[in-house]
Amino acid sequence: MDTIQPPLFTSGYTAVNGINMYYEIYGEGKPLVLIHGGGSTIQTSFAKVIPLFCQARKVIAVELQAHGRTGDRPAPESFEQDADDVAGLLQNIGITRADILGFSNGGSTTMQLAIRHPQLVNKIIVASAFYKREGMYPWFWEFMPNATLANMPAELQEAYKQVAARPEELETMHNKDRDRMLNFKDWSDDALKSIAAPALFITADKDVMTPEHTVAMHRLVANSRLAILPGGHGEYLGEITFKNPGKLPEITVALVNEFLEG
Repeated sequence: MDTIQPPLFTSGYTAVNGINMYYEIYGEGKPLVLIHGGGSTIQTSFAKVIPLFCQARKVIAVELQAHGRTGDRPAPESFEQDADDVAGLLQNIGITRADILGFSNGGSTTMQLAIRHPQLVNKIIVASAFYKREGMYPWFWEFMPNATLANMPAELQEAYKQVAARPEELETMHNKDRDRMLNFKDWSDDALKSIAAPALFITADKDVMTPEHTVAMHRLVANSRLAILPGGHGEYLGEITFKNPGKLPEITVALVNEFLEG
């Protein structure tokens, strides 16, 4: 993939539900909100695609509770709380309605936004997410109880330390992410059926959830489309742990733009 000059952006913090949330805004046009994955920052999930999306959109990228530059609260993480936090941030910065793209944990948060705050949501892109435990490969649940900072990807650790106000809280963030997975309770089919927003479900053929699970989510959301791309978890976005994603991020952006403009 050709090197693209990092685009100019503005950034800020806003107080939401007891934490200070960090956000960045790139470009002009209809708003597209980007929600990162677990253990991640804006840049680790989206550095490759932001320069492409912001050519025609106002991109609003956020960092969730305990992640990156955003503060923490003395409470566990949940997808429902993350959705409420993003909704509060959008209201604070004057965004009344937006398209939402969430990757991994951010994809689950995106679904909760569509369920809990439908008035804020135009179209959604749910990238590599799940709604039932059975959707993840068995190896994921076998690994998760043993997840420690020692086996967190070094790229994600370094990215957190570079931007966090308190880098020593890396392990706290890691453990909250782990515990959210360990304590995850299945969502009902009816919860997904309640999503009225047009949706695009994306997964990879070597992802951490089965392709069949993403197909099942697509079947439950009435006005939805489906894309299964080659690669691993986040490779099609150019996520930081993939060094050579090739043209996949460009292909993904083209697919998403076509969905949003259709």
